[in-house]
Amino acid sequence: MHSVPTVFRKYGYRFHFYTNEGNEPRHIHVTGNNGEMKVWLPELSVEFSYGFSPVEQRRIILTIKDNRKLLMEKWDEFAGKKK
Repeated sequence: MHSVPTVFRKYGYRFHFYTNEGNEPRHIHVTGNNGEMKVWLPELSVEFSYGFSPVEQRRIILTIKDNRKLLMEKWDEFAGKKK
């Protein structure tokens, strides 16, 4: 079983990582409101988005943009612990 470290929650969305994704580049998963999104960091490129409206997607991307530094720092801490 893999763990799912949560970085933070905002607007009812959970911003988190999965521990079983091997050596993928920096990214964040967002779940909530029956949707899920995966976004590559730092470029904010959306890998996939299911179940979110366009308004929700924009809000999520803006939240990631506003917290990009924190998310990348947490990713680096997380990736360092895996090695």
